[in-house]
Amino acid sequence: MAENPVPQRNVVFISKATPGDDEFALWLAPRLEAAGYAVYADIIRLDPGTRWRQELTTTLQSKAIKMLLCGRDSTLTRNGVQEEIGIAEDLARELKDPKFIIPLRLEPYKKIFGIGELQYVDFSKSWASGLNQLLATLEKQGIPCDTSTVRISPNWEQYRQRDAVQIKNEPESLTSNWLRVVEVPDQIRYFSPKGAIDHSQFAKACAKFDYHAHVHERGFFSFASLDDVTKKLADVGTFELVSETDLLSFVKNGIPDRSIRAREASNWVQTIFREAWESWAVKAGLLRFEYSSSSAFHITKDQAAIGQRIPWGVQGEKHSSMLRNIAKKHVWSYGVTATPAFWPYYHYKLKSRVLFSEVNGEEAGPVIKDTAAQHRLRRSVCKGWRNKQWHGRLRAFLELLIGDSPCIKLALGSDAAIKLEAVPIFFTSPVTTDLPDEVDDAAEEADDSTLSGPPPDDEDTE
Repeated sequence: MAENPVPQRNVVFISKATPGDDEFALWLAPRLEAAGYAVYADIIRLDPGTRWRQELTTTLQSKAIKMLLCGRDSTLTRNGVQEEIGIAEDLARELKDPKFIIPLRLEPYKKIFGIGELQYVDFSKSWASGLNQLLATLEKQGIPCDTSTVRISPNWEQYRQRDAVQIKNEPESLTSNWLRVVEVPDQIRYFSPKGAIDHSQFAKACAKFDYHAHVHERGFFSFASLDDVTKKLADVGTFELVSETDLLSFVKNGIPDRSIRAREASNWVQTIFREAWESWAVKAGLLRFEYSSSSAFHITKDQAAIGQRIPWGVQGEKHSSMLRNIAKKHVWSYGVTATPAFWPYYHYKLKSRVLFSEVNGEEAGPVIKDTAAQHRLRRSVCKGWRNKQWHGRLRAFLELLIGDSPCIKLALGSDAAIKLEAVPIFFTSPVTTDLPDEVDDAAEEADDSTLSGPPPDDEDTE
C-alpha cells in the first residue's frame, strides 16, 4: 500500500492582522506572485464559507516554506497572529530552519518573545526598497521560484470588486535605497614593516590613514599604493609590499594559505568601504552623528538653509525636496547611514535618518542628546511622510552633494577608488495597484514639492 505523499512546501505565508495590514498585503502579495513565488494571504485565498482558521493553520503547517510576519505593535499583539507565531516557531525547529520566520518591519515595534532577535526586512521607510530586500532574501535562502509560469491569483479581481482595490496589469516603476558600485580596485595589497616597529603607534597611524587600512598580524591590508604608504606612514616606519590579491577572490575565498577565511576577508573589505564613505561625507562637510549601531551624516546649514527646497531629477524631471526645516519647535535635518554589501552585487544601502536639534533663534542649536526624545520626535514629525517624500529627500541629498556628476568617488588611494552610481537603483514590477495615498496632514511637514515640483513662481531661472 502506497504511503501518503508528503505535501510540497513552496508557499510564502503572509501572517497579518485584518484589516490593519490588508493594504500592505494587497500591495505585497501580487508582486511576490509576479516574481514567481506561491503566496498565501487570507484576504485573497479564503472563499465565502471556508473555515478560515482551519485553512490558515493547515496551509501554515503543511505547505509554508517561509512565514512573512507583518511587524507592528498593533499586529503582534493580536491573538491570531501570536498563534501563528507559535506554530511557526515549532515549524522552525521541525524543519531546522532558524530563519523560517521573516519579520517585515512596517513600523518600529516592541520585541516580543520568539522573534525579538530575528533579522527583519525594513519596509518602514519605503515599501519599494523593502520589497527589493525581501526578494533578495528569498533568493538567497533558496525559496522555490518559478518565473516561467507567473500567474497572479484571480482572487485579486474578486477582492477589487468587493473593496474597490484595483489591480492593474501594467508595470510599476519602483525605486530602491541601493547605490550600485560600478568600479572597484582590482587588487587588495598587504604591506609589512621592514624591521622593528612600535606596534601601538603603528595601529594608531593605520586607524588615521587617509586611504584606510586593516591591521593583520605585523602588517595591514589596504588598496593604497606603496608610494601612498611610504608618504603617509613615513613617521611610523618603512614598509614593503608583500602581496597583491584579486579583490573578488579575496572577498569570496579569503586566503586559505594564510588561514584567512572568506568571512573575515569580506568583513575587512566592508569596513574599508564603509570608512571610505565616511571620509567622503566628512570632507563634504556633513554633520556626523553616532546612533546605537552606526554613524549617520546629516545636512547642516552650510549645505542647505532651513526650509530651502533642493532641486533634484534627471532627464526632464523637475522636483525639489527639503532637507532641513522646523517642526514641533525643533529643527530637523535629513541624513543617511551607508552600509556596503556584496550580495547579489556590490552596492551601498542608504538608510534615511532624521536628526533633531534645539532651535536657536532662526537656526539649529545643540543636537538633542536624549535618544528617547529623538525617537518621539521622529515618530510624530515623520509619521505622515510618504514613501515618495523619503525618496525625494534621498535624491536631493545625493544631488546636493555631487551636483551633475554621474558617480560618487570614494578614495582608497591616490590612484584607487570606489565609484558609485549617483542615482539609486530602479526596478520594475509587472503589476501595480490603485491604493489610497492618505496621510495625517497634521503630522506632516509641508513639502508638496517632493511630489509635484516647486510652484511656478519658485522655479529656477537662468
